[in-house]
Amino acid sequence: MTRDSWWKRVLLLIAVGAVACLPATRMTAACSGDCDGSGTVTINDLITMVNVALESAPVSTCASGDADSDGAISVNEIITAVNYALTTCPAPPTPTPIPEEPCPQRNPLRNVYFGDLHVHTTWSFDAHLWDTRTTPDDAYHFARGAPIALPPLDAEGHGTRTVQLARPLDFTAVTDHSEFLGEVETCTTPGSATYDSTACQQFRAEGNAIFTALGILVTASHPKRNPGMCGTDGAACRTGAEDVWERVQSAAAAAYDHCNFTSFVAYEYSRAAGGSTMHRNVIFRNANVPFPISTFEQPTPQGLWRELKASCIDAGIGCDVLAIPHNSNESNGNMFFVEYPGAQTLDDQRAQAEFRSAMEPLVEVYQHKGSSECFNGLSGILGAPDEQCEFERRRQGTVQDCGDGTGQLGAAGGGCVSRLDYVRGALLAGLKEEERLGVNPYRLGFVGSTDTHNGTPGFTDEWAWMGHQGANDAVPSVLLGYGNFASDGVIFSPGALTGVWAEENSRSAIFAALRRKETFATSGTRLVVRVFGGWNLPAGLCEDPDMIAAADQQGVPMGSLLPARPPEASAPDLLITAMRDAGTAEHPGAPLQRLQVIKGWIVNGEQHQQVYDVAGSADNGATVDLATCTPQGSGADTLCTVWHDPDFDPTLHAFYYVRVLENPTCRWNTWRCNALPPDQQPPSCTNPAVPKTIQERAWSSPLWYTP
Repeated sequence: MTRDSWWKRVLLLIAVGAVACLPATRMTAACSGDCDGSGTVTINDLITMVNVALESAPVSTCASGDADSDGAISVNEIITAVNYALTTCPAPPTPTPIPEEPCPQRNPLRNVYFGDLHVHTTWSFDAHLWDTRTTPDDAYHFARGAPIALPPLDAEGHGTRTVQLARPLDFTAVTDHSEFLGEVETCTTPGSATYDSTACQQFRAEGNAIFTALGILVTASHPKRNPGMCGTDGAACRTGAEDVWERVQSAAAAAYDHCNFTSFVAYEYSRAAGGSTMHRNVIFRNANVPFPISTFEQPTPQGLWRELKASCIDAGIGCDVLAIPHNSNESNGNMFFVEYPGAQTLDDQRAQAEFRSAMEPLVEVYQHKGSSECFNGLSGILGAPDEQCEFERRRQGTVQDCGDGTGQLGAAGGGCVSRLDYVRGALLAGLKEEERLGVNPYRLGFVGSTDTHNGTPGFTDEWAWMGHQGANDAVPSVLLGYGNFASDGVIFSPGALTGVWAEENSRSAIFAALRRKETFATSGTRLVVRVFGGWNLPAGLCEDPDMIAAADQQGVPMGSLLPARPPEASAPDLLITAMRDAGTAEHPGAPLQRLQVIKGWIVNGEQHQQVYDVAGSADNGATVDLATCTPQGSGADTLCTVWHDPDFDPTLHAFYYVRVLENPTCRWNTWRCNALPPDQQPPSCTNPAVPKTIQERAWSSPLWYTP
């Protein structure tokens, strides 16, 4: 027997024996020792805790076991966990809800609201290094229509480019990186404990070199903070982060205008193991929130979910939260890689799949670093290529296929590309897991956001956009070139918006819509799409003046599991309705071109996809005059259809989502190039390989069928 094995047995025997000699353990809101968040403490959880106690596993593998948050697990904490294993985990206390007054516009059939759930300000390390000085207060004012000034900064430190939304947003979440909140604060606050340190002097002076150095920290297998910035005990960064977090909450509270504008307390968790993007935006339902979690405390997504459950959902403070993965197109197959760490049985795997699905009900399908919908030519998916998968690709040219494996360096535009880097591949993987386990870990609804680092939520108009990275892309030669990092610059775009169908504009209503996935993403326009699924929906539903009420009564909205199939139903029906973006008087929105249904299904373990054109036409002759950006040709103001799946097999798991395509319009780079004198235009302005037009679009959250 090895020394570690002997100590494991000794610690377990001490813990189990001690239970008989101790009074009942004080009940806590979270279940200490429930390492996997399953609601029970198992023998595997206890073994994990012992491994942590022996320092043969990081504390992040069982965050709930570290009850006193001292970074270690003691014998007393193991004893507490054994007590729960021998009895039951305590039910969390139910807080007294504080009801919000119903809004005048409250609509039980739901209204559409547009927002941005991914916004960085000066308190994000990268934005600050790029001279962004926009605060969360400024960002919320901008979202409501106020102008702000962007870098380059003048001699007094003020921005020199003024921007303003043509149309305000309905909701916004500022999501500054949790990893370096304290570092930015301590290094930019004269008189702080580490302000005069060499590391902080470099932070204030060295720009992108420090961006790279700090970025490398979050790629390590066991990431650690920079002691020059934080002090050897990390206290300087902890104190700084606490101060910033208070301001984040205060800004969201001040911006919340019940019934008119919703602000969410939020942050971004920025794990990038091996240089692969594993980032999540963490969105809280209300003002009852715990301290942010970063990759330094929880270096795995599983650890993030467990700690969010313990510190928020199970903490008895009235907190609710969801995490939204983004930029899976930079993850080298890691974001949605199918794995169940520590699971010993199928039941363990089912519990983890259910937990993941509950904590991450949404995915950001599009943002300014490109589309994460789909990618042609990768192994493991059968079906004809989808030409729309070429839309706003992050990775250009020939790529290496990860196959069933994973790679590294996706955040820098490197490494292999996997079908699991894209939402369609993840949805198909979810169907396979549901066949195997009876649980789908990837039942994901769709949202879109900007990921702006200028503090400019919703700044997505192609004709107005001038970058998202402060001084880093403020110069036309950089913005219209190939950037200061790998594959950015002209490859990037203004980003996306989230649409939600909610009863009213309030935190509770919009968060509930996000939770139930009654959402859609657009590539930046405000076209509207709505989808209901059901059985035996009337073919003439589009002509019914009470269409939405009838569909709501007879079907389920996008983001839902289809109800059980009646015996007489031959296939599911989808009611799909879309309305063009009206735009503004100066810049009207583009007409709609067509509606498409994307279907995925599994046959004998093989993954299949098919795209159906269901309304409108790809051959409507629509074009755009590139010299003036004037659209030409016909299109539709609205499109509506009831689609019946012609290839339905009731024995197969399947999903359906809708893609709405607008007529072509000028891409942002064409607007920028046209505004420059010919002798100042970068090579991309005349490079035929750089797209000059864009076909803006929307993606509905899927509907799922389970036999």
